[in-house]
Amino acid sequence: MHDSNYAARSPEVEGMGPANTLWRDAGRRLIRHRLSMFGAAILLIVVVMGVFGPALTPYDPNGMDFSDRFANPSLDHWMGTDDFGRDIFSRIIIGARVSLQVGFIAVSVATIIGTGLGLIAGYSTRITDEIIMRAMDVLYAFPAILLAIAIMAALGKGIGNAMIAIGIVYVPIFARIARAAVLGIRNEEFILAAKAMGAGDIRILAIHVLPNVLSPIIVEITLSLAFAILAEAALSFFGLGTQPPDPSWGRMLSEGRDFFRQSGWMGVFPGLAIFFTVMGFNFLGDGLRDALDPKLRR
Repeated sequence: MHDSNYAARSPEVEGMGPANTLWRDAGRRLIRHRLSMFGAAILLIVVVMGVFGPALTPYDPNGMDFSDRFANPSLDHWMGTDDFGRDIFSRIIIGARVSLQVGFIAVSVATIIGTGLGLIAGYSTRITDEIIMRAMDVLYAFPAILLAIAIMAALGKGIGNAMIAIGIVYVPIFARIARAAVLGIRNEEFILAAKAMGAGDIRILAIHVLPNVLSPIIVEITLSLAFAILAEAALSFFGLGTQPPDPSWGRMLSEGRDFFRQSGWMGVFPGLAIFFTVMGFNFLGDGLRDALDPKLRR
């Protein structure tokens, strides 16, 4: 009874109206942010390619035509063909699905595990905090791509293992962000009041702490998606991610480097796909950061 009475007074419950207003204000600021809308438009195109890829491809992405190898970009093949006569445009469309799939799954894994560990570290005892964060420091000490390659070496090649490797690499980032946010509010009055009213630690973390750390987590998700796509491209470039004949932007870059002088478009177009997708996530992340920053609220 006491706990329910407190919940009626908690800022997170009683302040649903103001909280919703803050999110609406953030949405309006995001819409007014031109670069973020440009990034969102780019990502919308990439998402459409990833979701409806098979219906959009003019050719079989794995279909070979040795009589049409190294064809120049034309009306028949908008981005030319590769050394096996495969349509590059069709392979880039299908490759969007791979990049988005790896990015979203890997970042989801990192977000869930990292945020959970960060919440526990920031809210628990000093010993628990030290154990968790020192483990995160060990992971964070390694360069991201080298750590991903090391994990892939242990797990083996394949797109599934690439998702696991990239997810593990980004766990410390989310743990640090969540912990820092928790440390900033753990001694606030509404948290102390919840403890005084008998609320359990899990309830406090889920209802009172987590909603207050969502803003930096959301921003980090968009930025991490960009780096996850880059990491997947790098792993595929080195032959550790997507395996032939399945198309991947990183794999296409690797295949095109041997024919750069002869057919530069084999590497240029996959590179541009990676460039614009990463730029879109970065622009959207910057817009979200500005929209959710309380210092910029007017």
